Amino acid sequence: MNARYVDAHCHLQFEQYAHDRAAVIEKMRTQKIAAVVVGCDLESSRAAVALAEAHEHLYAAVGLHPNQVGKEPFDEKMLRTLAAHPKVVALGECGLDFFRPAEVNDEVKRAQMEVLQKHVELATALGKPLIIHARPSKGTHDAYRDLIALLQKAKVTHPKLSGDIHFFVGGEEEMRQLVALGCTVSFTAVITFARDYDAVISAAPGTSILAETDAPYVAPHARRGERNDPLAIIDVVLKIAEIRGEDPEIIRGALLANTLNMFSMSGIQAA
Repeated sequence: MNARYVDAHCHLQFEQYAHDRAAVIEKMRTQKIAAVVVGCDLESSRAAVALAEAHEHLYAAVGLHPNQVGKEPFDEKMLRTLAAHPKVVALGECGLDFFRPAEVNDEVKRAQMEVLQKHVELATALGKPLIIHARPSKGTHDAYRDLIALLQKAKVTHPKLSGDIHFFVGGEEEMRQLVALGCTVSFTAVITFARDYDAVISAAPGTSILAETDAPYVAPHARRGERNDPLAIIDVVLKIAEIRGEDPEIIRGALLANTLNMFSMSGIQAA
């Protein structure tokens, strides 16, 4: 498929699309939008792979979200089986979430770190990048600090380890450290109505930014409060170009190239 955009992170398999999933996927195809459909547990990972198998412009990632740690075991055998599918391009969504658990304590953090480390080991064994969820506790960058420490240690033994930091909400220093570790940072349509991330977007290397929707969440300003979909990737790309003060078409091509460089989407060519 010739693509003009790739949504680096969405959840088209979720129930919010139960009534019109086929129509959304077809609209994406006609607008030359490809996407990575991201799993959060075994059920949603299987569903992501099924969608990727059925549609040439969809790819999948499989993993266990940090908020699922303790609710579902990390099933390495099953994830390895799913990840063997040729359209699975990453391990994740995995990572650290110190914001949403009702009680964030040392035990919760330890358990999340252990499962993230297991994703690191599996990703490097399979030669695939990670899709990492990192959400710090309110008013801090604690999840990013712990993530950076884990990745710094992992890179010693796994120098080719790479990944995308999904829905990045950290600061410039965290961005620079993560980029130095071989990661990209991706931004959602939250940037169409919040100015909090302008400085980071402006400071990030042009080769280290991805665009995503995290659909069905965080619709762009024009549709705020509604269900989101991967068609909003156009809004995200245009806003990144505006924030950086660069030509929208140049930014579109650069973000597309960055995504194809991070994920092995062999059936996608830049349009």
